[in-house]
Amino acid sequence: MEKLNCEQAKQIDLVDYLASLGYQPQKIRNNDYWYLSPLRDERTASFKVNRKLNVWFDHGTGNGGNIIDFGIYYYKCSVSELLDRLLGVGGRPVQPILQGLPSSTTAGLRAAAGEKKDDTAGRIIVVNVRPLNEMVLLQYLDQRRIRVAVARQFCHEVEFSLYEKTHTAIGFPNNSGGFELRNSYFKGSSSPKDLTFIDNQKDQLSVFEGYFDFMTFKCLYSHQDEPMSNYLILNSLAFLEKSREIMEQHRQGYLYLDRDNAGREATRKILSWNSYKFRDGSKFYHKYDDLNAWYVAQSTEKRQSLRTGRKL
Repeated sequence: MEKLNCEQAKQIDLVDYLASLGYQPQKIRNNDYWYLSPLRDERTASFKVNRKLNVWFDHGTGNGGNIIDFGIYYYKCSVSELLDRLLGVGGRPVQPILQGLPSSTTAGLRAAAGEKKDDTAGRIIVVNVRPLNEMVLLQYLDQRRIRVAVARQFCHEVEFSLYEKTHTAIGFPNNSGGFELRNSYFKGSSSPKDLTFIDNQKDQLSVFEGYFDFMTFKCLYSHQDEPMSNYLILNSLAFLEKSREIMEQHRQGYLYLDRDNAGREATRKILSWNSYKFRDGSKFYHKYDDLNAWYVAQSTEKRQSLRTGRKL
């Protein structure tokens, strides 16, 4: 059988290929197929395939690309070994889907889904930024047990366009002017993507993977009149190395990263930099994916206890 080359491999439908590996999307939104990441353990789907562009992006790690990039990560193999694997899936040749597309289109497929793309329709374009007031977003905050006053202190209501449709989300700004965007059905970010550092002129630092965990922390300690520390929100573990200089400038650092494999590995890596300076603060929510998941569970139990008490 003739060996597959890279251009032919890039024409393989990623959605079909993931199905051949046993992975099914948790949700489908237009051209975006969301999966539990095949590259790490997680309970909330953050691995996205844009089927129109035939590319993927893992929001938990910040990695993305085409099927070749995925295969190298997935199998931990060379390009040549991967091409041999892709020649047949389940004992049959893999069917391409993009043979009719011009070379200029296939050349752009390396861009990460939902990230840097030449296709304007498939890129997040911020249309308007305003105070956080839309009821459906406030309801989403309540589902995540985040106080509106805390969210309004750090977030905005961001209107953006994607695939010629307008959406509204809770937007958390990063250091480069982009936004982390969340609502009940969407998780993404506008360009440029970056970390967020909040400097309160303290020598102590609290580090979070995502901004809902940061806001959860602020809700937990809302009785404090003054900020206890500076805050670093990575927004993606891809910025871990970039953040090292900021972390090491502080006398003490507390880590509140996710408890999945990627988060635990990132925590171990930071502790290896300086085990005296950094402390793992995630141990008290060790049974949960992250700080917010623990907080939601505690709040739900409390509400249920109050309702039961009223009935008695």
